Amino acid sequence: MDVSTTTSSDPVKQFSVFAENRVGRLHDLTALLKANNVHIVALTVLDTTDSAIVRLIVDDPDKARELMINNDFPFGESDVLAVEITDESDLKQVLTALLVAEINIHYVYSFLKRPGDRTALALNVEDTDVAAQSLGLHGFKVLTQRDISR
Repeated sequence: MDVSTTTSSDPVKQFSVFAENRVGRLHDLTALLKANNVHIVALTVLDTTDSAIVRLIVDDPDKARELMINNDFPFGESDVLAVEITDESDLKQVLTALLVAEINIHYVYSFLKRPGDRTALALNVEDTDVAAQSLGLHGFKVLTQRDISR
């Protein structure tokens, strides 16, 4: 199976939600998703003085998109590369695979939990196709959106 074709046709969706810095806003977002059976599988928050960027990956991006639009959560959407790892010791090999391919990493964060006691890393990189190919050649499974949906 060609990894880059698979990931390109069913990429992992990341939402970047723009939230004003006020008490309870992250709670409101997560409660909305939970109440509608949308599971957050990866999460990171970048805090600035006036607002925060909540980056998240969910198991049902279509439903999450609809909920955020209908509940006034401004957001952007992008594709990220998700690579499955067995534990933290795989991090060095993931970074080596990207270094060998001369891929620049913009940011990385980890998944909260995945089935089978495995976890994954969400990566925003400059060239997802080349990165996916290099990771595959180094023995890593690059995940699709279908892989993380319940």
